[in-house]
Amino acid sequence: MSRFFITKDNIFQDKIIITGEDYNHIKNVLRSRVGDHLVLCDGESKDFHVTIDAFDTNKIITTILNKQENRTESFVNITLFQGIAKGDKMDFIIQKGVELGVKCIVPVITERTVVRFEKGKDEIKKKERWQKIAFEAAKQCNRGIIPLIGAPLYLDKALDIMYKFNLSLIPYEKEKCFTLKSVLSDLKNKGSDKDIIEIAVFIGPEGGFSEKEIEAGIKAGVVPVTLGPRILRTETASLATITIIMYELEIGDIPQQGIPAQQRCVPKP
Repeated sequence: MSRFFITKDNIFQDKIIITGEDYNHIKNVLRSRVGDHLVLCDGESKDFHVTIDAFDTNKIITTILNKQENRTESFVNITLFQGIAKGDKMDFIIQKGVELGVKCIVPVITERTVVRFEKGKDEIKKKERWQKIAFEAAKQCNRGIIPLIGAPLYLDKALDIMYKFNLSLIPYEKEKCFTLKSVLSDLKNKGSDKDIIEIAVFIGPEGGFSEKEIEAGIKAGVVPVTLGPRILRTETASLATITIIMYELEIGDIPQQGIPAQQRCVPKP
């Protein structure tokens, strides 16, 4: 069934009005008709199953049949602090990161970042482009929210907010002791009294982080981990780290108070 995002401004008691680009897509691309069903999400993990009542000038009028919680969102909230990558690599990282369940992506400017913003408007333009990519990816993979693309930050500013996270990680090729799996296992063994686990992941740009930046991260409480003996590209490191975190924690044995019983995955004894 076709699915679209709406805002609360589109909801009027038992009716939802669809306008903008979605109007054209539903009418002229999907060629939907009166009586067809759609799923509309408010971006706050609420899904509305609706039926089309009428096509008016530049708007579609629908009636809400039922409302339910979107069940695709994880209790693991990952914020990806991504060293800005060149060309379309950043687009790829954002798209796939959203598909894998990242909650927020913050572009980070580091010592070895090649991409530079020529002026304020250039930064705004890139951020708008990245947010649109996140929006389209969220719609495609049935997310209940639209992950936020933050404004680009210098690394030192990003490290200032590490106190907000239960765990902060930085894959580093020179780390030999701590594996990502072992650090996540330690987090699982400690357990959590919170419904939501907040994790920060720092990934360097092409060329990685400098030793000075790694030292600053460790001082701020970020844990360096190894992803194995091979050197990974920035886009590979990002997606591998996110995937491992989601695999280890979403089906692990940390209390999953925020997840409906039918969604919990508990290993058999």
